[in-house]
Amino acid sequence: MSYARQLLDSHPRTSGLDAGVLAATIDALTDCAQACTADVDADLGEQDLAEMVKCIRLCLDCVDVCTATAGVVSRLAEYDANVVRPLLEACVAICKSCGDECERHAPHFQHCRVCAEACRRCEQACRELLAVMK
Repeated sequence: MSYARQLLDSHPRTSGLDAGVLAATIDALTDCAQACTADVDADLGEQDLAEMVKCIRLCLDCVDVCTATAGVVSRLAEYDANVVRPLLEACVAICKSCGDECERHAPHFQHCRVCAEACRRCEQACRELLAVMK
């Protein structure tokens, strides 16, 4: 069981959302931010750095959006769907863009393949949480 799930289960209040879906989204958000951070570091070590600029920028944007969203959705005891929904939608958008760019490099760079997988998982998790929100 993830720390997110343990904390959600031990919280004195509930959000009214499925705790499993919420915990999976938090885990996917933090995993994606970590994968993108590591991918940027690996991208910076590649020989043709000019080819990696778009990937680096999208990964950095993905880190920022996923980190902010993870923080907000981790505090859902009295969440405001008008705030959470646009954040999740932004995550879906950046994870799709970043995942697409990383997939473009995946045949040549293992780190980009891993990052693309994390982006796809996060995109899907955010879509699933959006689907269960009221």
